[in-house]
Amino acid sequence: MRVFMQSQTAGADSPRYYQLVLEQDLLGGWTLFREWGQQGAHRASSKREQYLERDAALAAFERARDAQLGRGFRIMFSQGFDGPR
Repeated sequence: MRVFMQSQTAGADSPRYYQLVLEQDLLGGWTLFREWGQQGAHRASSKREQYLERDAALAAFERARDAQLGRGFRIMFSQGFDGPR
């Protein structure tokens, strides 16, 4: 699952972005990757979180997405899940 969001703030030269990626690893666990920064900048910040269960990982993904939407970010791209397992 992947979501790419942008936010244009007043006075900023380029938009800020926030990306969330949720993937299953080879051992059956789940990894949530977060990346954020300003487009065109040479550096970005990132964070990786590990989860044993899909439901916990999906809940964290949704909380992070909803928090950014509440801060004024808009979804520019979204790629979904293949459904419940």
